[in-house]
Amino acid sequence: MKTVIVGSGFGGLSAALRLKAKGHDVTLIEKHKDLGGRARVFEKNGFKFDAGPTVITAPYLINELFQLFGKKAEDYLNIKPLQTWYQFVFEDGYKFDYSGDEKEMKRQISEVSNEDVDGYLDLVNFTKRIFDKGYMELSDVPFNKPFFMLKQIPSLLKLKSYKSVYSLVSSFVKNEKLRRIFSMHPLLVGGNPFTTTSIYGLILYLEKKWGIHYSMGGTGNIVKGLETLMIEENIEVIKGVEVKRIIEENKNIKGVELNNGEKILADNVVCNADPPGVYEKLLNKKKGNLFFNWKRNRMDYSMGLFVYYFGTKKVYNDVEHHTIKFGNKYKEHLDDIFNKKKLNDDISYYLHRPTATDKSMAPEGNDCFYVLVPVPNNQSNINWSIEGEKIKKLVVRKMQDDLLPDLEKNIVEDFYLSPDYFENDLNTKFGSGFSIQPKFTQSAYFRFHNKSEIYKGLYFVGAGTHPGAGVPGVLSSAKVLDKIL
Repeated sequence: MKTVIVGSGFGGLSAALRLKAKGHDVTLIEKHKDLGGRARVFEKNGFKFDAGPTVITAPYLINELFQLFGKKAEDYLNIKPLQTWYQFVFEDGYKFDYSGDEKEMKRQISEVSNEDVDGYLDLVNFTKRIFDKGYMELSDVPFNKPFFMLKQIPSLLKLKSYKSVYSLVSSFVKNEKLRRIFSMHPLLVGGNPFTTTSIYGLILYLEKKWGIHYSMGGTGNIVKGLETLMIEENIEVIKGVEVKRIIEENKNIKGVELNNGEKILADNVVCNADPPGVYEKLLNKKKGNLFFNWKRNRMDYSMGLFVYYFGTKKVYNDVEHHTIKFGNKYKEHLDDIFNKKKLNDDISYYLHRPTATDKSMAPEGNDCFYVLVPVPNNQSNINWSIEGEKIKKLVVRKMQDDLLPDLEKNIVEDFYLSPDYFENDLNTKFGSGFSIQPKFTQSAYFRFHNKSEIYKGLYFVGAGTHPGAGVPGVLSSAKVLDKIL
């Protein structure tokens, strides 16, 4: 059986390997000259910058891909657990070290708000229940049939899925600082904590279960390891060529046409590309049915991302591997990003310093960073060629004041990506960072299906399909595919 994979993010890579293990003749096509999609790597003058995902959870999902072929992941990769998972920093200078050390967690919580220690423990127990149902039971099963979704609703209601993550956390924890710390997880998968279904509270427990890890050499080394495995297993990999059209006849998939004019015939096409872009640009967008077209048109998309990559000649030894800095406002700031689609100066950001763990990411005596700032997606009509420089200056100033003294005069290498990169280079609708938002009405059956609702032989993996964004979600989407193809 001939299968073509379009796109080489973690979803496409894992789909290619899983289908090869089942005996498919697999060809993977990537428009860029390097693999990885959002997880590709940029190298500049000895600095290595992971473009996208930097937080590795549930590493067993990566190990499984090597085990399919009787191989060991550790022969290809070196994934290490981190001691401190995130350091949270507030505007008043207060810092909270978030980790798997429960004794230390309780000590810090009691310092902030002694009455919230029991509430935190109850929250963790509740998120374990959500995790057992939402992740262990449902993350790798298909949601193609409405009846299957209906069967889940009583359990999901018992788990308070009608609440938002922030609302769920607030029912256990009273202190506002702690509410922010324990409700921020939806932002890691493109959701607003105030509108994302509390089912995504499972991320809190998922981190507790497996910890947070880093791949030595960067996340890009996972991509390299998977590419080596694909070559060893005779998966054909075509780079630097884009799929221009998916060929179909009477809603049956026949293959793909590339931008160099070549056609590759196939029984199945698996898209790791963003589903709305596939339906609108690679297929006849008029085809569909009333329900599918209505569902597609009413989708809400995740925020955009402004990502600033920089290397410094000064080493900032007191900055952790992962830092999350909150601005003054939380709900109002997220409302500006997700609903009003406007920028403001009171930003929150995530700072990644891989050199805290891995000196190979920068030249000797230097430090390597990226800072990710949630911003409105391109429904905002923001002109990033003008606003990009302004945001960069704002972010540098804030980081200099908050965490990195004398930053401006120590930067030796830098560049940034805006939602325009996500829209033009990664083909995501509206330049969203994570495809569609993880609201209840856009989860499971209500997301784009892993098996196309319209075309026979068309399948999806990646952030826009079930179970959703984030490395575990995207890798799990290929496990869903494993069950339906």
